[in-house]
Amino acid sequence: MDAMEYVLAVVALLAGLGAFLFGFKVLSDNIEKLATNRLRSWFDKTGKSRLAGVGIGAGVTAIIQSSSATTVMVVGFVNAGLMSLFQATTVIMGANIGTTVTAYFSVIADIPFIEIITLFTCVGIFMDMLCKKEKAKTIGMMLAGLGLVFLGLEYMGMAMDDFAQQDIVKDFLISVDNRLVLLLAGVIITGIVQSSSAVTTLIVQMVAAGLTIGDPSNSGVLFLVLGTNIGTCVTALLSSVGANTNAKRAALIHLMFNVFGTVIFSIFLLCWPGFMSATLGNWFADDPGLQIALFHTFFNVVCTCIFLPFAQLFVKAATKLIREKKGAQTPENDCAALDERLIKSPSVAVNQANIAAAHMADLAMQSLRLSFEGFITQDTEKKEQVDALNARVFEMEKRIVAYLIKISSQDISLSDEKLISAIHHATGDIIRIGELSDNITKYTRNCRRDGIDFSKGVIKSLQEMFGKIDTLYQRAMDVFDKKDVTAIKAVDSVEEEIDAARKSMVKDHIRRLNEGKCKPASSGVFINLVGNLERAADHINYMAHAFD
Repeated sequence: MDAMEYVLAVVALLAGLGAFLFGFKVLSDNIEKLATNRLRSWFDKTGKSRLAGVGIGAGVTAIIQSSSATTVMVVGFVNAGLMSLFQATTVIMGANIGTTVTAYFSVIADIPFIEIITLFTCVGIFMDMLCKKEKAKTIGMMLAGLGLVFLGLEYMGMAMDDFAQQDIVKDFLISVDNRLVLLLAGVIITGIVQSSSAVTTLIVQMVAAGLTIGDPSNSGVLFLVLGTNIGTCVTALLSSVGANTNAKRAALIHLMFNVFGTVIFSIFLLCWPGFMSATLGNWFADDPGLQIALFHTFFNVVCTCIFLPFAQLFVKAATKLIREKKGAQTPENDCAALDERLIKSPSVAVNQANIAAAHMADLAMQSLRLSFEGFITQDTEKKEQVDALNARVFEMEKRIVAYLIKISSQDISLSDEKLISAIHHATGDIIRIGELSDNITKYTRNCRRDGIDFSKGVIKSLQEMFGKIDTLYQRAMDVFDKKDVTAIKAVDSVEEEIDAARKSMVKDHIRRLNEGKCKPASSGVFINLVGNLERAADHINYMAHAFD
């Protein structure tokens, strides 16, 4: 094999690796796109039991083909307060099992129908180009990604076969028999690639081609595999930078799980260096690639079985190591649901934006209630609280809009696009509610300044009207937050009652004026007040109809 042949073999290896990684990403992204409408509901079920968390973590990861993506989502959910640290621990353990599925792609790459699978690349691309339905396009890209994965494996396999025939290559790989060096190599390479699945698959390809890594008598190659499990934690650790305390703890738990598991297995392999040849090597002597894939699965399953009963101890250790920082309410607290880590999973991210918008609506409604209470009690000091709440509402609106724009830049589904549009419209109406509450504080100030007061009958009618607004808000949130579109009729019905109440109250006020029972100076305040309350009801109604 001359120099040019070496170069061509390296080029083939890199081309195959590039096709594999790109196909792996396309496959993962499009499977995730098909699955993410259900991901949130799946993760919600993790609170039932430890085994449920492990099973869902393994299942989701096996489906979307990326433990890094699963772990990043988990960190995002913990950061948003939607998942407890204990739930996250069980899901992370399951994700480590699910990620081992990818290595078996390389094992089945030798089956004769591999050529047919690579044709999926062409079929998938044509589906994306010719199909009009979005779901069909997504399936097409998923098939194209799957075809590229096996095409990449085919190229890597050919390159490995060439290298396997060269004594210089074989001698070099065998000479790297320092198990610590192999372990660190696994950590570093996986940390750079940020995919233990990809690195393990490459190792399987090398072994399947007949290349021996490290001294086979001391299971050297297994230390390289163990290192990949620590290296894969880099993604979660990077994703926790800038996150809240619990999210950092979730990333630390992921690291502890893999480090402790690697330490245990390293000691085990040091004590029994012939483990591989005595077990998997004996049972699957004709398929060394399968031996590596099975060991990877065995490692993660055994570690999960060992550590799952002590999941609560992992939580306590992470809590001790990373202390809670105390501080006042900040925009970051209000916008915790808007986790940047989740944007790569658009359906999940849109749901988070909806949660943030619902919180924004609650703050605006608190502001409206406070301003109304201040008017009833003639308490001008409520204005300070109203201003503080409105400042939070206005800041949230900016952040939600910015977050929605980032989601829109992703490859999103039509249903997500509609939901994004609905949230955009709803946040505009929520802002109007905050502005109307500010108006009401001004009416309170004018009443105090001009000595205007109202009879008990008028106060009672105002309170009854606001009670209807409270009911309207609850019905609207059934649509906004719970997506119960059947509640639209109830929303419209209550809103009509509020419109009728405003007309009746203005009519009664004019009658009292004509009878001399009301001061003329009160007209401007009263009519504007009930008008603003009715407008607030309109905007609550619009919020609900944005999701109709």
